[in-house]
Amino acid sequence: MTFERLRDLPDPDTLPALDPAFAHRRPALGLGDDQPPPRILLLYGSLRERSFSRLAVEEAARLLRFFGAEARIFDPSDLPLPDQISGDDHPAVRELRALSMWSEGQVWCSPERHGAVTSIMKAQIDHLPLEMKGMRPTQGRTLAVMQVSGGSQSFNAVNTLRLLGRWMRMVTIPNQSSIAMAYREFDEAGRMKPSSYYDRIVDVMEELVRFTVLLRPHADQLVDRYSERRQRDEAVDASDLATVSAGLRNAE
Repeated sequence: MTFERLRDLPDPDTLPALDPAFAHRRPALGLGDDQPPPRILLLYGSLRERSFSRLAVEEAARLLRFFGAEARIFDPSDLPLPDQISGDDHPAVRELRALSMWSEGQVWCSPERHGAVTSIMKAQIDHLPLEMKGMRPTQGRTLAVMQVSGGSQSFNAVNTLRLLGRWMRMVTIPNQSSIAMAYREFDEAGRMKPSSYYDRIVDVMEELVRFTVLLRPHADQLVDRYSERRQRDEAVDASDLATVSAGLRNAE
């Protein structure tokens, strides 16, 4: 598929707020094979021309590139509402789902609006089914959650995103980012100023790369479920049964 809704990342390799003396270029080194580069999809939750959730996601994408990952940002500007189009037959929906299938991990960043995530953010997640023609667009993937606020620091949006991540059967990393008074944290060019908020995004992206590489060899096994095997009438391999039996005997 040709992806037509990927946002271009301005100055992708310029990180003025990062002190490279303290940054690992390969944060997952020793945890597993970090090649090919981890594939990370980033979603944001506002269509404003100066969208702070988009600007925060762009900073996250630059950091992911610095840490050796491949980052793609989806532009939801023409995404229809869930159930608006019969059969979800819309190019933006198809592209979003294809990008989710491409990804090994994701970053979700929403503004907090009326104490919750925005409709733009929720619509993107609602367009990602748990299962689709035998494929799972979200299950087993890692997830980092972020939010931006116009006022004092809050965690309502990231808490909601964590709930949604669990519902989508994703592995949400422990760290998270919440940027208070976001309008103060970005310069006129849309770049984030040095601050503890920026440092936290560095921490979150570093951790996301680590968890993604750590779980990479086990992604299929982590979503292999007894209930679904029963539903498919798919018996386990006899060698697996022997391994489980041996393990139980050794535990006694």
